[in-house]
Amino acid sequence: MSISHAINAAQTGLKVSGLRADVVATNVANASTPGYVRRSVVLSETLVGGRTSGVGSTGVVRSTDAALTSERMTLSSNVAQSSLMASTWQVLSSRIGDDAEGTGLFSKLSRFESALSAAVASPESGTQLSALLDAANSVVNELNSLSKLVTQQRTEADREIADGVNVVNAALKQVEELNGLLAGMDRSTAQAAALMDDRQRALDTISEYLPIEAVPREGGTIDVVTTEGVYLVAGTAKQLEFTAGNAFGPEMTVDNGALSKLMVGDLELTPGASSYAAVSSGMFGALFTLRDTDLPAFGAQLDTIANDLVTRLSNDAIDPTKVAGEFGLFVDTGTPGDPGLAGRIDINAQIDPTQGGSIWRLRDGVGAVSEGPPGNNSILSAMSDAFTAIQSMNSNGIQGSFSATDLVAHVASMTGQTRISHETALSAASTQHDLMMEAELSETGVDIDSQMQDLLAIEQAYAANARVIEIANQMLQRLMEI
Repeated sequence: MSISHAINAAQTGLKVSGLRADVVATNVANASTPGYVRRSVVLSETLVGGRTSGVGSTGVVRSTDAALTSERMTLSSNVAQSSLMASTWQVLSSRIGDDAEGTGLFSKLSRFESALSAAVASPESGTQLSALLDAANSVVNELNSLSKLVTQQRTEADREIADGVNVVNAALKQVEELNGLLAGMDRSTAQAAALMDDRQRALDTISEYLPIEAVPREGGTIDVVTTEGVYLVAGTAKQLEFTAGNAFGPEMTVDNGALSKLMVGDLELTPGASSYAAVSSGMFGALFTLRDTDLPAFGAQLDTIANDLVTRLSNDAIDPTKVAGEFGLFVDTGTPGDPGLAGRIDINAQIDPTQGGSIWRLRDGVGAVSEGPPGNNSILSAMSDAFTAIQSMNSNGIQGSFSATDLVAHVASMTGQTRISHETALSAASTQHDLMMEAELSETGVDIDSQMQDLLAIEQAYAANARVIEIANQMLQRLMEI
């Protein structure tokens, strides 16, 4: 090997060492940057005239693993869906069940039953009658509040769908734009690596809302397709279509046209739809399920509870003073049979002093024109018997025989079981996602210790190449002296 050849080879080694050091420094600096993928320099032997002439670089590559990334995105969709479902059902379960603060519907109905028993025992006591009316109002207010909560959560789900559609559409457009930049670029450059990181971040955003796959195409571009087979990016980005509702009522559904579907062109992506394109998981999967299925079903069960109370205590056999067929203690302030009774149930105005009624009618009858004997508990006793009577039920997913309190306990149990089911699904999905995330990071993430070891090796290589140049220069000087 000639001296000049040695110097040239050492110079290429210095240049490559500098490039490698730059890449390592970039890796270390971005070790905590979300979505950053570890980069490395691809080395190659340099040949001049068929002879080895040092070392060169063919570019910078990202340490990707497409299979792990794809699986991680799928699991991200599952986690997003399970997390929202679990958190929503935790709220519903605590509101209807016997929570720690004793503010749930079951607790309030139990207090009403106790107050009714106390009033039966002491019908002459104004204090007991007031306590009974307060307990009845507490039940009414909680049913009203729960019905309002269902409406609020359906409204919130609808708004979050609209917001999510905007987010996904923006991310799809970003994928299209990044595809365009990468198609005309040398993909072995650090700039191309950064653009591919940006594109993966956009894909991660989309995968939170619906499950997708990235399909590689020629020229470094990708197509984006849902797991159901709907192309969202194929050259150009398609746009999801959805219109948020202005107001919500229990009667509003997708089927009657009152609520918007999720569309891409002529294809319906609405979760639960008969279309093959219907989304199966992700935030959209959870939001549409809550808006269109779970929350309406829970609201219908609340209506069943409210109807049970109204019907039980409106029995004509309880109160001989009221007109046959009219309401007793609890009333439906709307149109009987319409959905949303839990939000309309109220105390009979004839009994409620705040509505111009008289509290003694709890004891003496809704239709009484004057107070009766203070010790007469016949109507109160009949109310208690009706409240605790075991009655058959087969409505809105509720089947069995229950007293009024047992019915609420049964619905609370069903709600709790649903909550546990979603929490179990979330735990399983989160565990799988975390394991897959660790596997992906081990392949694509930045290990600081490993990078420091690489930097030491680069330092040694740099020093060795510099020494070669120094010795070669000394040899040239010696030859010139001769």
